[in-house]
Amino acid sequence: MQVLRSWEDVQLADVVLTIGNFDGVHRGHQAILAAGRRRAQAVACPLVAMTFDPHPLAVLTPGHVPPTLTPTDEKLRLLEQGGVDVAVLVKATPDFLRMAPETFMQHVMVERFAPRAIVEGASFRFGHRRQGDVEALRQAAVGLGFEVEVVEPVRVALGGHPDAVISSSLIRQLLSNGTVDQAALCLGRPYALIGRVTRGAGRGRGLGFPTANVEVAGQLTPAEGVYAGMAELEAGRFAAAVSIGRNITFEQQELGVEAHLLGFQGDLYERAIRLELLEWVRPHQRFETAEALGRQIQRDLDEVRKAAAGHTP
Repeated sequence: MQVLRSWEDVQLADVVLTIGNFDGVHRGHQAILAAGRRRAQAVACPLVAMTFDPHPLAVLTPGHVPPTLTPTDEKLRLLEQGGVDVAVLVKATPDFLRMAPETFMQHVMVERFAPRAIVEGASFRFGHRRQGDVEALRQAAVGLGFEVEVVEPVRVALGGHPDAVISSSLIRQLLSNGTVDQAALCLGRPYALIGRVTRGAGRGRGLGFPTANVEVAGQLTPAEGVYAGMAELEAGRFAAAVSIGRNITFEQQELGVEAHLLGFQGDLYERAIRLELLEWVRPHQRFETAEALGRQIQRDLDEVRKAAAGHTP
């Protein structure tokens, strides 16, 4: 997949175009990409995805930017997996976001991409104050020389909500509640924390369960608790017990992410790591002694083994 990092330098033509934040590249996004891929293959042209880095709200309302589900490199990997041929990363500016919908269609969509078709979800908005929508696209399409395909939302049954519309905001809510299994239903895969292993206090090693302290920058961290997960390294994949939160037994104040990898032998410091969260195991609790904590960790690992055995990558 080709990655272009400035929309102003783009000069493409005869493409199928889709535009969006694509945070999470969830099943709703995947449906849009699949529709775009089908249309692009039918007319033998590239599928182009225009996305934003950082989120436009970082310019409009810096204090109210939603936490990221997928770091940029991960988002690009998932877009490529979804069949995108060219990804255009846009760093939004005030001038860019102030474009009227008509100006955006002419000067960005048409002049930079000359699309044969534009494929979007039903909730797509564009232009100043998000005044443009798919109906405006349809009305302008004939005069501007492209077709429009609107993909309906993807719905999923989640507990008491039998017909929930999948969205990035819904996934953030599910993760904030610790329901990583429900988030996975929306994503089409387990939610993954991506980071690098840093040095910690070494308490886990003293208990006989060495842990990797993972520095996760700018990505949404799910609710505090212990999770069953899978850790992915260059060395392979390992079942993992993942702790998110503050170690209240040892009076740790900072929020941290730690993982004990079952069966791993070696040094993890400074290694890149990907932690897929499969199931919630339990909340954090205070233990009177380190020995009591060690016994609970052993029970946690039994739950991790069960979850990992039932997980199909």
